[in-house]
Amino acid sequence: MLNNRTLAVIKREIREKLLSKSFIIATLLIPVMMFGMIALQTVFIKMEGDENTFLQVAVPDANFAEKLQKEFDQRDFVKDGSYQIRVVVSDTSTFEELLKNAKPDMLSGKLSGIVQVPPTATIDKKLKYYSTNPNSRSVEGKITSAVNSVLIDNYFSSKELSQGDLNYAMSRVNMDGFRITEDEKIEEEGVGNRILSFLFAFLLYFSLLFTGQSMITSVLEEKSSRIVEVILASVSTSELMAGKILGSALIGVVQMAIWLSPVLVIISTSIFVLPPELILSITAGHLLYFLVNFLVGLVLFLGLYATLGAIFDNPQDAQSGNLPIMMLIIIPFFITFSMVNNPNNTLATVSSMFPFSSIIVMPSRMTLVDVPLWQFAVSIFLNIAVMFLIFPFAGKIYRVGILRTGKKPSWAEVAKWLRYKN
Repeated sequence: MLNNRTLAVIKREIREKLLSKSFIIATLLIPVMMFGMIALQTVFIKMEGDENTFLQVAVPDANFAEKLQKEFDQRDFVKDGSYQIRVVVSDTSTFEELLKNAKPDMLSGKLSGIVQVPPTATIDKKLKYYSTNPNSRSVEGKITSAVNSVLIDNYFSSKELSQGDLNYAMSRVNMDGFRITEDEKIEEEGVGNRILSFLFAFLLYFSLLFTGQSMITSVLEEKSSRIVEVILASVSTSELMAGKILGSALIGVVQMAIWLSPVLVIISTSIFVLPPELILSITAGHLLYFLVNFLVGLVLFLGLYATLGAIFDNPQDAQSGNLPIMMLIIIPFFITFSMVNNPNNTLATVSSMFPFSSIIVMPSRMTLVDVPLWQFAVSIFLNIAVMFLIFPFAGKIYRVGILRTGKKPSWAEVAKWLRYKN
């Protein structure tokens, strides 16, 4: 299969795509886009949009009101003027009147809302928020934190506890993780590998979809312009298909290696010193596996995309058959999000070795836990096995479809192509 004619097709694919503007732009812009997305997400999270919030907090007694007002006044969101909070005394019998009188101000925007702290809050810690925007998580977080602090203070005030005891009771429990590996070194686990897990998943997700769409477009262009008929005068359909797949796969690996080069620099040199919580616990061997896995995945998916492009005559028809292939990429991408809570759950473990899904899940999972070598081997072996299993059928469909034009074939007709003799 890998003869001089196939190599000629590979060189043609590399020459046309490696130096193309789309390849250069994508290679340069994707890292910028990724860091830009992270920066935008950080900005959007900080932009809570709750400035100039004016709230009334109704409590059942004056003593609680005094303590709560003092607690609010000490909070940064009140000190910087983002929030104005006025604590008023109103029991259950007078609250309805208070709410009725405040309703016009809430509708006009002068008052953001009223928070009721009912007498039962000392037991069940349940508050009520009345507003034209009662779903504001930002308001909820700020108010409940301050009210909870005063509720705890009141609850333990009669139990002869010191302020230190109260501070201890109100403090949260934090747990740091330490990764145990086969070597003797034990290191604290930060968030660096978790970020890397999402980065790997995103890179694979984007590159498989982008490269696959590029393959469909290339096949359709050659088919519609009749260039493929000229090419097939010199090479066979199997040589053309193999050359296009391998050429595009090599270009994709080169592009991915460029994207991963900053990670390699960070883990192999001391030029860039990351904060302790962002240290990456990954080796060059992991990156090598990532590229090998990506190469296998590209060949597998590009074979499906090339076959899909050969079946149809235009992009609109091709999109109708693209969904099943896209789901083989999209579903594993979403599985990687389930690994945040437990990278060793059954779904993550099985999908990291299952054909197609392992291409995205395994690289993401290996950044979070130490994966046994046999699981890496099973992942690669099964994908290669599936490749050799489906490529003979894909090759038959490609051989018939690449020279066929006219009416859009039905899937039943495509199935008949598999029975054609070579």
